[in-house]
This record gives sequence, structure tokens and C-alpha cells, in this order.
Amino acid sequence: MNAARQPADRPAPAAGPDPASPVDDRALDEVVEYTSDLIRLDTTNRGGGDCRERPAAEYVAERLADTGLEPVLLERTPGRTNVVARIEGTDPSAPALLVHGHLDVVPAEAADWSVHPFSGEVRDGVVWGRGAVDMKNMDAMVLAVVRAWARAGIRPRRDIVIAYTADEEDSAVDGSGFLADHHPGLFEGCTEGLSESGAFTVHAGPGTALYPIAAGERGTGWLKLTAHGTAGHGSKPNRANAVSRLAGAVSRIGEHQWPVRLTATVRAALTELAAVYGIDADPNAPGFGAEDVDRLIGKLPPEAALLVGATVRNSANPTMLEAGYKLNVIPGHATAYVDGRMVPGGEDEFRATLDRLTGPDVDWDFHHREVALEAPVDSSTYAVLRAAVERFDPDGHVVPFCMAGGTDAKQFSRLGITGYGFSPLRLPPGFDYWSLFHGVDERVPVDALHFGVRVLDHALRAL
Repeated sequence: MNAARQPADRPAPAAGPDPASPVDDRALDEVVEYTSDLIRLDTTNRGGGDCRERPAAEYVAERLADTGLEPVLLERTPGRTNVVARIEGTDPSAPALLVHGHLDVVPAEAADWSVHPFSGEVRDGVVWGRGAVDMKNMDAMVLAVVRAWARAGIRPRRDIVIAYTADEEDSAVDGSGFLADHHPGLFEGCTEGLSESGAFTVHAGPGTALYPIAAGERGTGWLKLTAHGTAGHGSKPNRANAVSRLAGAVSRIGEHQWPVRLTATVRAALTELAAVYGIDADPNAPGFGAEDVDRLIGKLPPEAALLVGATVRNSANPTMLEAGYKLNVIPGHATAYVDGRMVPGGEDEFRATLDRLTGPDVDWDFHHREVALEAPVDSSTYAVLRAAVERFDPDGHVVPFCMAGGTDAKQFSRLGITGYGFSPLRLPPGFDYWSLFHGVDERVPVDALHFGVRVLDHALRAL
């Protein structure tokens, strides 16, 4: 690693096992068992309230209670269950830390899979099933660590609030949104949070293993567009055709080239990646512009480029169209939906651009909106997370990144909680994490879970 770009407060990496760790063979067995068991509990979230997380919530609550904790089960809607428990730390003056994971998963079509998506089968050193990557693996890691601490009589320095949430794969209205809005007292003192989508291996070039830690999320701007016109017979000229007006707006949005807007997190990611790959570029230099950004990204291996390519700009992708009820009838209105994402600080530009692209004949509004997030990468917390990964993989390159999408950290940010994506996994070469995330044949290696438990335990005790 390039010592010149390490934060001043970054702990020195230490290779080898952690002699103070309570993670033993039982903890390593439990993380595999819990991942498999949770996968077998089908918590498919089809949207619109069609999900039931309660069986998984009861499962994790029972195992937390075994350690002497007092988990609370909370529901906004029957069956949409959340679990919250607090581990008391040794330093009452220290701020609390939130560790959270969601219990719901996206749908899976069994006919498309090599192994049934809700079997939780362990085969050839791999755990198969929906949620193995997103994110029942991390749910299981947290359980395994907490139980290992209880057996060893270990308490963390800070209070740690454990939250297992419902509804992350849809609107979060029954999950983290409900908890943040109606039960904020459970998170009293929490200043930072750890959750999904960070510290997993990205093999990007021969012998180069990256570990991206999420320190930001683009904001969510799901849009509904409505065009109004004059209804009439399909055989007659109609210059106030709602479908034509909508089609024009959708086409303009889909073809728009958004300008580069570098956030602090993405600029730091580009700086780190340039150093890792020996690329002569300084994203912090005055005048480093859009062409420089695109040129730098173009020099990165594709796997590394994926970490930054989607987060240097706002985006808006048309996804759904609705219009008409009969072929020979021009409807009076037509609607479309657009998946918009906003970089931190980019919402004003996003709104102004949509106003211009939709034009005077098409209205738009947010169908669903959540804020963009950014966490400091020069903080002591980021330094501890980085050092924890490097302790167990000294040859890895830890880099910050901004998520293209979003997590429950958005809702918890309402409580002033700064979020990092940190669910560590050491993955073998050829293991395509990105394609398995919401993909077919989702799975996670047993060795990756073992690595994750060790790293998570070390980081939580060091924080």
C-alpha cells in the first residue's frame, strides 16, 4: 500500500490471527448454520406489502435472547417484524454504534436455479440460496459474533445496537423507516452504523484484490411522469396526443448525458484506485474535469471501474410505461416511471434537469424519494474498518466507494447516524459478487463467512 495516502490516524495493519478474539470453531460453525437456516425461511418481498419476515425475526430474536440480551420485536404491519437489541458497552461515555441487517429478500424463480433458492444447501464448501449475499450472510455473522462474545464474557467498548429490519427490499416503510420514525429511543446515542455492501473482495486485475468499503450512497428519486392531452379517435389528427408527449419526454430523459459531479467519497476512491494501478492522475488537482474522470475510469480494469463508474453522475432510466385502453382510441393521459439516482449534493441539478427534459406538457413528481448519503473516509471509524480487513488480508487494497443504490442507512440517517457499508467477505478469484447480488444461483463460500466473522469481530471490538 502507498503510505502517502493513508490517513494519519489509521492503525497499522497486523497480519495473522487475533489472539484476543473469541471467534472459535463453534462460532465458525454457527455462521454457516445460521446463514443456511435463514435462507430456508422464505422472506420474499414482492413489494406492495407482500412479505412476512416474522419467522426470520423470531429466529434471530431467540438466538440473541440465548446470550442474555432482551430483543424487542416490533411491527407496523402484522407479520412485518423488526428486531432490536442493545449490548451494553464498557465505556458509558462513548457513543453507541448501530449494526443492522435486513431480513427480507428479493424474489427468486426456482426453475432458473441450479439449487432451490430456499434450500440453504451447503455443497462443496458453498452455501446456496436467496439471501446468501444479500444479506442473510451478514445477519448470520452478527449473530455468530454476539454469541461468541457472550460465551467468552466479552463486552464491546461502545454500546452496540443490533437491528434486524423488514422491508428493505421495497420502501422500508415497515422496516427501518418505521423504526426511525416511531421508535427512535431504541437508537439513543448511536452516531454511526454498519451494514451491507462493503468490504467484499473484488478481483480487479492479476493478483489485485480490492476491498471496497461503502462511505456513501446515491439518493433515490423514483419518478412518476404524467402527460395530459386530448382524447379522441385514433384515425384523426391529434396534436395534443398524451402518448406522443410522454414518449418525447421519456426519450429525452433516456438520452440525456448527465455531467460529472465528483463527491468527496468518489474523489477519494479515484485517488486510491489511481495509486493501486499506478495511473498518473490526481483527482484532487485543480481543473481535474469530466474528461479526466472518464479517462481515468477507462484505464481501470472493468471490475474496478464498476466501483466508481455509476456514481460520478446523477442518472435517470425510464423503466415503465402505461397508456391507453384500446388500439383505436387516443387516451387523454399517459404515465411513465423513471428510476432516478442523485449523487450527494446533486438533487437541485436533478430537479432542474427533469423540469427541462419533461417540458411544459408532462408533469413529474417523486413516486419515492430518499436522501443521498456521504460518510467521511478520513475518520477514525473508517481507519478501524480498513485495518480490520488488512489484518486478515494484508495483501488486499481497501478503497472507499459510493453505492449506486441505497440501503436502510438512508432511514437511519434521520436519527443522525452516519452509515458505512461493511459486511466483510474474502471471495475467491472468479467469484462474481455483482452478478449474484439479486441474481440467479446466489451463494456464498463457507471460507468467506469465516473470514467475515473474524473481521467483523475484530472491527467491532476495536471501534
